Amino acid sequence: MTVSRRGFVGAVAGAAALRWPLQQDVPAELILHDGDIHLVDRAFRRVQAIALGGGRVLAAGTTAEVRRRAGARTRSIPLRGRTVLPGANDTHLHALLWGYGQPPFTVDVAYPTVKSIADIVERVRQAAAARAPGQWIRGNGWDQRYFAEGRAPTREDLDRVAPDHPVVLNEFSFHAVWANSKALALAGISRDTVPPTGGVIVKDAAGEPTGVLFEDATSLVYRAIPPYSPAEQRQGFANATALMASNGITSFTDPLLDPEAVALYAEMARTGALKARLTGLLGVGDTVAELEAALAGYRAPAGVDPKWFRIAGVKIVADGIPTNNKTAWLHRPYEGGGNGVLLVGEGADEQRVAELEGMILAAHRAGWQVGTHATGDRTIDVTIEAYAKALAARPDRDRRHYLIHADLVTPAALRRMVALGVGANFNSTIKFLIADGQVSSIGPDRAAYEWPYRTAMELGVVVATGSDAPVTDGNWRQGLATCVSRAGKQTGKVSGPTERISLDRAIWSHTAAGAWQDHAEAWKGTLVPGMAADLVVLDGAIGRVDPAAIGSMAVDVTVVNGAVVYER
Repeated sequence: MTVSRRGFVGAVAGAAALRWPLQQDVPAELILHDGDIHLVDRAFRRVQAIALGGGRVLAAGTTAEVRRRAGARTRSIPLRGRTVLPGANDTHLHALLWGYGQPPFTVDVAYPTVKSIADIVERVRQAAAARAPGQWIRGNGWDQRYFAEGRAPTREDLDRVAPDHPVVLNEFSFHAVWANSKALALAGISRDTVPPTGGVIVKDAAGEPTGVLFEDATSLVYRAIPPYSPAEQRQGFANATALMASNGITSFTDPLLDPEAVALYAEMARTGALKARLTGLLGVGDTVAELEAALAGYRAPAGVDPKWFRIAGVKIVADGIPTNNKTAWLHRPYEGGGNGVLLVGEGADEQRVAELEGMILAAHRAGWQVGTHATGDRTIDVTIEAYAKALAARPDRDRRHYLIHADLVTPAALRRMVALGVGANFNSTIKFLIADGQVSSIGPDRAAYEWPYRTAMELGVVVATGSDAPVTDGNWRQGLATCVSRAGKQTGKVSGPTERISLDRAIWSHTAAGAWQDHAEAWKGTLVPGMAADLVVLDGAIGRVDPAAIGSMAVDVTVVNGAVVYER
């Protein structure tokens, strides 16, 4: 399988023009040797050993060559054939949400921990027994497709075991919530409540809320939940930091940040608590007015090294997702009807499209990179047109606007993206999670095509990959496996074999392509000498295991800026 040099070379060009001079006489601080080390350079070279010092890669080659860089204080790690890759650059990861998704904050209601509504109800019963009446119970991860009962959940399910506790459970996608009657009452939601534009309050045959809410309607419940305290925020951040280190994630993009999250991350960066490099996108609302207000109120954090924390752009949420939620905007209807809708602005489709174009133009004129959540093919098309208009109004080919998710991007849209310099942010781990259930939502052809890695890369699009944790468990090795095999989690059936890519290209998408998205390919994302010493050691030789087993490979060591931040 080949990939257009436009897409690949653009994401690794910095490796050939290093900004940092190398000092040949500096001894290494850390040497890893006798392994299978993937440099992820243009030739996808693999070497036996690598030397690190001063936060950079000092040398890469044979074990004998690299050991010459050892000094009296050099630490040596024998790899014994294990794999070394550049650290994962997770280009879409909600760190605080991931951290809050761990105990003691959240009840785990994800498959396969739970396999039915009854299982979830029992977990909520246990949580209620351990809390005083009135305390909120939060949970993450339910997925209706895995319910043994074969039906949608209701508030009555939760009321039976937690009548005196408000309960809100996030769907795995975070595009839906399941709440009990107590939570609905505290949120002021009744049969007469009008949902926000683009939101859905599901109702039963009698017109009463069932307890399930989609898209912007979820905000009605979220507003009623007490905010986390500063101590809880730090604990959530610490949870996320530990998860990233143990997963070999050395850089990540956290989208949809509010001022409170920016302040927290800036504090962590200044104090050295960040153990992974962070690129942020600001949340800017659903209208031009909200976007302009958010940008006017933003103040860049002072005293922060941009190689550790940088606000690069804004995130616009243009539509929902093309699952059974049916909230992505499609050209052809879903199975069973409906086309979804744009979530920005209000009114007719034309008014919403104009609002989206206005938001993108305003952000572009203000000098920001724009990442737009666009999953349906119709949303993708209007977003690309909006990018084109903004770039025509103020040319800047290196702004690197991109599509977030881009599930159903068409070949025609991909060609337009190449012409405009627009990138794509795909989600192979979500493909693994939902592949088996997509046929019932969008039909077999679209379900198989969803996240067309091979087509996008062959046409020359820079395709970075993000886990979207906590939508997934942040296991990017599973993302690699899915890029290579495209097998679904539930049945193991292959979904879209023609969109498989090679393991080398999958690794590139999880590392160097993310550096391109971050405008950082000159100093991170590969392991050639001079680049940032960010890497991960896996527990075996990745090229020798069955693709299905890659997702089960453990992270043995994570190194960030030359320092070991995790060791199994």
